[in-house]
Amino acid sequence: MESSNPSSILLIEDHQDIAEMVFAYFERHGYAVDYAADGVTGLHLAVTNPYDVIILDLMLPGIGGLELCAKLRNEANKPTPLLMLTARDTLQDKVAGLDAGADDYLVKPFAMQELEARVRALVRRDRGQVSPEVLRVGDLTLDTGTLQLQRGGQELTVTPIGLKILAILLRASPRVVSRRDIERQVWGEILPDSDTLRSHLYNLRKAIDKPFDKPLLHTIQNAGYRMVDISEEPNRP
Repeated sequence: MESSNPSSILLIEDHQDIAEMVFAYFERHGYAVDYAADGVTGLHLAVTNPYDVIILDLMLPGIGGLELCAKLRNEANKPTPLLMLTARDTLQDKVAGLDAGADDYLVKPFAMQELEARVRALVRRDRGQVSPEVLRVGDLTLDTGTLQLQRGGQELTVTPIGLKILAILLRASPRVVSRRDIERQVWGEILPDSDTLRSHLYNLRKAIDKPFDKPLLHTIQNAGYRMVDISEEPNRP
């Protein structure tokens, strides 16, 4: 198995044919796979065991995929990269999945090679921090070693992909980073559709800006995004 491959995957899928296909494919390619056919079992496995990636179906018996994802993020504080499988290809469903804490999604039917490529991309991004550092803009800090995110002394929680986007913007601050550069650094060769980055940025703003007096994440029209505390910028003529 390549070193970039994850060692363990949790597959939560109630459709037997899809589950067997995914399970067999990843095992054949050297991955260790645990499997759950319902949301309750899947949630228990996800909370009690460490995994490199969770592949989660949206429609599940017991606990649905959105509720399960939200419980993992908000109650169990599990940052495990999570890819959601869905038969629904509407913007509202995709945004709902990302809002619940998913990092990526794939619409059924899908090619197994694309699913594996997206899993590899999630793991690469999750393991990408090789030199821990503390990034800071204004009263916001991100420790890339511990993944602790704080603003004004208050601990904040965002998804793993949200942390990657934030780290990119913090490292570049106060420069503007284009949409395309962010997408390439986060997703590599498997680029998401146009709604994915927008949804992650929306969630980032809710976490790091909305509860506070002044925004740090700014959209620069026709250019991209940047992290900056405007009050700390030098006056310009």
